[in-house]
Amino acid sequence: MKRLLLLGPSRSGKTTLLQCLRGEPLVYRKTQSMVYLDDAIDSPGEYIENRHFYNALLSSAYEADVVGLVQNIDSENCYFSPMFATLFNKPVIGIITKSDILVTDKQREFIIYQLKQAGADPLFSVSAMGREGLTPLLMYLE
Repeated sequence: MKRLLLLGPSRSGKTTLLQCLRGEPLVYRKTQSMVYLDDAIDSPGEYIENRHFYNALLSSAYEADVVGLVQNIDSENCYFSPMFATLFNKPVIGIITKSDILVTDKQREFIIYQLKQAGADPLFSVSAMGREGLTPLLMYLE
């Protein structure tokens, strides 16, 4: 499986998604520092929320095969600037988490638009709690 670096704001579901993809029990834990696993790298949300941590994200990306921009479907903010994906010299995908939450079409379109503007392609919509939408993402990573 390709090694995936997950980037996204705090509480966007990066660690929960990673636990789900790896077949682990879903247990909430706050990621305090970069976590390097054989098949993934999990980053703290603060690293994307504070630009002075970008150097850590960029150096960690060298260890990954794919960069995943993670954004929860009910977020009112986006931390990925337009063309953010151009910072990386590898594929950048978008992962919309918490897709089982009911939101308006306008909210859904906002998240999709933001990830596309950031340069993420393709986009995956998943729910770790409902374990939905994981198969296309896992197939992409194989």
